[in-house]
Amino acid sequence: MKKIEAIIKPFKLEEVKDALSDVGIEGMTVTEVKGFGRQKGHTEIYRGSEYTVDFLPKIKLELVIADGQVTPAVNAIVKAAKTGKIGDGKIFVSNVEEAIRIRTEEKGEAAV
Repeated sequence: MKKIEAIIKPFKLEEVKDALSDVGIEGMTVTEVKGFGRQKGHTEIYRGSEYTVDFLPKIKLELVIADGQVTPAVNAIVKAAKTGKIGDGKIFVSNVEEAIRIRTEEKGEAAV
């Protein structure tokens, strides 16, 4: 099993969710996060004062999926989240040793 963590722009969430659903992936955890990468934030003017916005709003998706679903899932996320502009986000893939469904006590891929 693998865990995919994807950081994307907030307005791309629905497109990514639909793209994942199209390749057969239903379950995910979505968290509103803030962060920055190479873009290092930006400056804004509010009520006449200029201030720096260091941390930009992003969405973090977390999915635990079977090994065979990784490539289609990553491709779906990239295709749906890509705008071609700075700040599109990142995808991280890591190994998951075990998963347990609390309700049924199923383990491994049966739990996801």
